[in-house]
This record gives sequence, structure tokens and C-alpha cells, in this order.
Amino acid sequence: MKPDALPLPHLLWLLGGLLLAAAPHALRLPWWINATAAALFVWRAYIARRRSALPARWLLLTLALGNVVGVYFTYRTIFGRDAGVTLLVVLLAVKLMEMQTRRDIFVVVFLAYFLALTNFFYSQTIPTAVLMLATVLAVTSALVGINALSRPIIANLKTAGWMLVQAGPVMLLLFFLFPRVQGPLWGLPQDAFAGVTGLSDTMTPGSISQLSQSDAIAFRAKFTGAQPRRDQLYWRGPVLWNFDGRTWRAGLPRLRREMAIETNGTPLDYEVTLEPHNRNWLFALEMPSRIPQIARMTSDYQLLSLPPVRNRIRYEIRSFPDYLATSGGERGDLAVALALPDDFNPRARALAREWRGGPGDDLAVVRRAIDFFRNGRYEYTLSPPLLGVNTVDEFLFDVRQGFCEHFASSFAFLMRAAGIPARIVTGYQGGEINPVDEYMVVRQTDAHAWAEVWLAGRGWVRVDPTAAAVPMRIDMGITGAMPQGVAGALPLFVRTNLDWLRTVRWNWEALANQWNQWVLGYNPERQRDMLARLGVPQPDWQTLSMMLFWSVAAVLLAIAVWLLRTVRHDDPVQRAWLRFCSKLRRAGIDRTATEGPFDYAARAMTRLPERKDLVRAIADLYVDLRYGARVDPREFLRLKKLVQEFKT
Repeated sequence: MKPDALPLPHLLWLLGGLLLAAAPHALRLPWWINATAAALFVWRAYIARRRSALPARWLLLTLALGNVVGVYFTYRTIFGRDAGVTLLVVLLAVKLMEMQTRRDIFVVVFLAYFLALTNFFYSQTIPTAVLMLATVLAVTSALVGINALSRPIIANLKTAGWMLVQAGPVMLLLFFLFPRVQGPLWGLPQDAFAGVTGLSDTMTPGSISQLSQSDAIAFRAKFTGAQPRRDQLYWRGPVLWNFDGRTWRAGLPRLRREMAIETNGTPLDYEVTLEPHNRNWLFALEMPSRIPQIARMTSDYQLLSLPPVRNRIRYEIRSFPDYLATSGGERGDLAVALALPDDFNPRARALAREWRGGPGDDLAVVRRAIDFFRNGRYEYTLSPPLLGVNTVDEFLFDVRQGFCEHFASSFAFLMRAAGIPARIVTGYQGGEINPVDEYMVVRQTDAHAWAEVWLAGRGWVRVDPTAAAVPMRIDMGITGAMPQGVAGALPLFVRTNLDWLRTVRWNWEALANQWNQWVLGYNPERQRDMLARLGVPQPDWQTLSMMLFWSVAAVLLAIAVWLLRTVRHDDPVQRAWLRFCSKLRRAGIDRTATEGPFDYAARAMTRLPERKDLVRAIADLYVDLRYGARVDPREFLRLKKLVQEFKT
């Protein structure tokens, strides 16, 4: 096949399929890769348009090697997800410039299929799946057109669509029966989670406020019984112990088999669907009493997953909102919870000494601190002023503007300065019930920080100074806590005054949740449950292989029978011809099994000379319509009319 043997419309259709496959990568690829690929695409179309010769092999080899070197210096490797996808895009574009044989075209087509697959390394959402389905349809129609250059593109597209429909049952069987593996599709490359955002094991002024400007979903929760109150929605995450004057850091986790928790009241039973964040921590309402098998609890009541959470996971849990956390009060723990850096925040230290010098015990000091925050006229803002060396002093006495991390950090500092052990707990506070599917959605905008103090006889007690200073943060969420006119800084989908947008978001997120639960969440456990309901309680790989083999064989057989019935009974041209043969049979002119249309028509014309013109016209039309390159509907209608007019 020469460079101009592939007609321009078919080449442009193939290029369109390649663009669909590569388009989602455009925002992730280096600008020079995008420019190079676009230039090569345009150049290839120009060559086909002008029927010019393809570039010399030495030029293509130089271009390919130059791009490989460029990818290496950009990523410092040619392996891994990002570097590998970049190489695939640019080398596929180079391959277009030497595409001159049928084999070259087949190579480009199958590379396009693989490029479409690489999009799932980054996203497995519904839009990505729909776009890749359109990509496969376009590329498959181009493949059909390569083998039938005279057919119109619309006919090729229809054929490709029917091929995908016929492949659908086999795809479903492979999905349900092929042995599932743990871990995400992108588990091997080490750069798979470079863009994952979420809570951290450190906290500095402004860190959580920046996170709260993202409306990404952190996790979903489905409650078995009644929904908890908003003031009970404290989702516990990393616990921070060490403070250097500006940054709080988590201590070294110590796993415990048993943690003392005194519970009262009615428990909350719920299931959490956690989005991947590439860390070990899990989230649960305070305080969890029954944890999943994959989790362990630390000495500071934090839940940790044994493997990092690198794919979406579900776990069931039970929590008691009314509890006493009496573990973790050993002498070493309390010593760490009292440590403060020297020469920081003298005014806050003086205030803490004043509280300690007053009447009452530790609980009285805590209450004075809560009253201090409640009456301090503090402002809750996503854009707090920058703070200097003495961050606590400047926040408490000067700027009086901050986010939850400012309130929690200042309160914990005051408690330690007053001789009361304190630590910071980060996580999420709140959540929004989606009325479509009744799942509670917790977003990054719900990220929160609060404090815990150790009180003799009561253990670790939660104190949320943000709730004392800005109670609207707990009662109405972050949008209710924002000052008038500042809520516009929040993500668009979080603003409560756009009801129509909230309705669209609820429906879309409910659909996405079902996709996550039943498609992306179809893990080995769900596969075993499904097979158990089919009577296969403990399937091994041999059993799954045999089930898959016979199921696919049965589906292929059913499709083959259906196709044969379609060819035999649903071909209107063939039906018209068989009707004509039936009329000739009644006239005593029976067709033999080896007799072709023209031979049969010639014999009929000899027997029926008065009808020979009509017989010849019917035979000619039938052969043209049956074996020609395309079917003209007008010619088919003429064939039907001639058969109806034929009388013996």
C-alpha cells in the first residue's frame, strides 16, 4: 500500500481516533510533546492531501531518538507511568510518518487501542469510560475501512458499532468471571500517586485552609440506622503530637491490640467508601469500637490500614459518639503532650500561667480557655494573614483571623503552657447527605482540626475551639461559617445558594457512586460473594477458567447462530430473490443447488421467452445488490417491484 493508497477521508478518520485517545493526556504531557505530536499529525494529513512522499528514514530515526532523549531528561527515566505514556504518544506520532503498508496501518491501529487503555492509568471515571468507548468505536471503524476502502465511513461506523455490541456479552463475562487481583490498575508505577491530595501528617498555619478550597470527595458513608447529629460528625484522622513553634507533626505510630474505650448510648453502624490517598490512615467517627480486619488502632486511637490506601476501599465500622478514651495516658505519652519549644509566644504563655494561677483544677482551666475563644470575636476565614515567628501570639492577640488549624494549634499551645497535656487531631468535620442515594459525602472542604486534652479520670477529651469561637462551622458547615461575601472563595459546587447546581451535583455523584461501588469496586471479595450466590462458594483459578471458557463459548455460539439467522432470513435482497425463485418453481423451472443466478436466469429465459427481459432485469439487479460494493435503496425498491410484477 502506497502513501496515497489510504484515502484522505479514512486517514482523517484514523487521525481523529488517535486524537480522541491522546486528548486526555494533553494536560499531563510536556508542552513540547504536545507541539511535536500535533505537528506530526498535521504533517501526515498534509502528505496525504498533496500525495507527497513520506520523510526519509534517517529523519524519522533522528526525530524518534531526539524525543526519547527529551523524555529522559524531562522525567529522569523512560520507565514508569508518566514517562511511558509520553513515549507512547510521541512514538505513535512518529510511526504515522512511515505508515505506507497495510501492516504499518495495523500497527498504528493497535497502538491506538493501547493508548486508549493508558487513560485508565489516570482516571477510571464515567466520562473517561465514555470517551474511551467512543475512541474504540472510531478506531475500529477506521480498521473496518482499511479493509473496505470503497465503503462509506458511515457504513464502517455502523459495522464497528455492531461489532462492539456483539463483543459486549463476552466483555461482561470477562468482567465478572476473570480472576480479580487486589490493588489498582496503576499499582506498579511508583509515580502513580504524584497528584493525590488530602490530609497530611503535618500541620502548619494555612495548610488545612488550602485543602478546604478543594471540593474533591474524601470518602462516603452509608449509615444503617438513623443519621448522626452534625455535632457528632468528627471523622478522626492523623493525630499530631510534636510542635516546633510553627509546625505540628505526627508521632511514631504505636499499634495496640486493645484500647480501653468506655462507651455509652446507642452505637452508629455504617460503611465507609474511602477514596485512595496513598497513606495508611482510615477515617471513622469518634470513637470506633469495632474496626475492620484490615485496620489496626494506634495508642492515640487512630485507625491505620496495614497496606497504604492506593485504591478505593470499603469497610464497615461501629462508633459510639458518647465515650471515654482512657488509654494512652502513660507517663511517656503525657510528657510528649506537654512539650513546648523555648522562646516562643511569650504572651500566650503568660495568659496560660494566669489561668493556672486561678482557682480550680484542669477542667476549670479548659473552661476558661473555651470562654476566651468564645468571647474573643475571632473571624473564620480561608485567607488568614501570614504569621511571623510567634504564630500563636499573633493569632490570639493581633490578627484574630484564622482557620481551624489556627484555633486548634493556639488552644493546644495554651493547654501545654498551663500544664495540661494536649494534642491535635486532624480529620474531617461534617458531611452532606445526598438525597438521591442517601450516602453521606465528606469532601476536602470538610477538613478540620481540633484538640484533645488529658483530664484525670476522663482520659482524652475532645475540645474544638473553632466550635467555641465560630459555632456556625459545626451547625452549618464551612459555608455557614464564612463571613458575608467570602463564601465565593469556596469551590463552586460547595456554595449553598446554587440550588439547581446542587441538584445536578447530587444526581451526578449518585451515578458516580454506583459506578464506583459496582464497577470499580468489584474486587475479589465481591467476586467471591457473587460466585457463592451462583453455587460456587470457594472457586479456585481452575474453576474460574472452566466457567469462563464455557460461558464465552456459549455466548459465541449464540452470536454465531444469530448471525446465521440474520444472513439467512433478514437479508431483504435475498428474500426478494427467493420469492422470484419460488415463482419460477411453480412454473416448473426448478433451480439446482450448483446453479448461479445468471445460469438460472438464462435457463428461465429459454423456457419463458415472452418474459426474458423481466427475468434478465431481475437477475442483473439481484447480482448488483447482492455482490456489489454498496446497496442503493432505490435499486432495491425497483427489484421488489419487478419481482411483484413477474407472473408465470
